[in-house]
Amino acid sequence: MNQQNEQLEAIQEMRSLMERSSRFISLSGLSGVFAGIFALAGAIAAYYYLKLDLSSNSYYATAYSSNGEVNQNFFAFFIGDALCVLVASLIAGSLLTIRKAKLKGQQIWDNTSKRLLVNLFIPLAAGGLFCLVLLHHGLVGLVAPATLLFYGLALLNASKYTLHDIRYLGICQIVLGLIASLYIGYGLLFWAIGFGLLHIVYGTVMYYKYER
Repeated sequence: MNQQNEQLEAIQEMRSLMERSSRFISLSGLSGVFAGIFALAGAIAAYYYLKLDLSSNSYYATAYSSNGEVNQNFFAFFIGDALCVLVASLIAGSLLTIRKAKLKGQQIWDNTSKRLLVNLFIPLAAGGLFCLVLLHHGLVGLVAPATLLFYGLALLNASKYTLHDIRYLGICQIVLGLIASLYIGYGLLFWAIGFGLLHIVYGTVMYYKYER
């Protein structure tokens, strides 16, 4: 009986070593929570600054100027708002992930983390360029669905090199992006749900599942 237990423990240890060598498992659930909070703060700032109405598609009235072109003030504010949310999320995520890795005695920058970033970056870069094309053609209403779709695809693509659970967040983002494409003009609301609420729920679940 003791021999069987020792064999099972040895097998579990081998599986754990293989998991650590092939997957980046130092991602902190709290980084998802903070990213969601920052995203909600950005959405609230946009709501009040641009005087949007989530109960209607007044999003369009603000996005376009009187001559039918994209409102430059609208565009500049949204870009600045999004960059602030992104930078704050990256800083918080990096600090929390480094902290978790140090506590577990794991490396941050290795072949696994490089593969993770590459597989995450390719869909994100393609999505960013596609959104610029949409803006070039004045298709502002499709930007929010496109960002959610490509972000979901990026998470799904990167899930091979990190915790499996992240694929479920990716699938939720893809589904939300498809729904958002049916309700053009409510982009801010879907952004708040996708980048805000979903991140908070995901991060909370991951924290209690792996870090408590």
